[in-house]
Amino acid sequence: MQIRYKKLRPDAKAPVYGTEGSAGADLFACLDEPLDIAPGATGRVPFGIAVDNPAGYVGLIFGRSGIALKRNLAPSNKVGVIDSDYRGELIAALHNHGAEVSRVEPGERVAQLVVVPCVAASFIEAEALNETGRGTGGFGSTGR
Repeated sequence: MQIRYKKLRPDAKAPVYGTEGSAGADLFACLDEPLDIAPGATGRVPFGIAVDNPAGYVGLIFGRSGIALKRNLAPSNKVGVIDSDYRGELIAALHNHGAEVSRVEPGERVAQLVVVPCVAASFIEAEALNETGRGTGGFGSTGR
């Protein structure tokens, strides 16, 4: 599959897969200068690109595990959703969950883009739903 992208800033980088088996393509911070994110604060990190997701697909922006583990930075909304009709700049809102300032450098890999099929559902109101073994069991109801 090919996804068209457009550079919105001259120093923007194309998404790139780190290995042949990578599910997500790395996204690179497109900043004019380093961005310091204070403890408990959220910083907007632009990527300098827009993408052309085909109809029937969605782009999902996830954090990178290394940056979350080592520097306590993770997307504030956990997963960014890039709809197939959105053509604006890709941006991640990174939240600092740690106790120290965390710096994002220009050109640094800070997130990853996963493109997956997306089905548009029709929602139909019903008086009853199909029965299952789990029923109405909520969070943690299937664990021991």
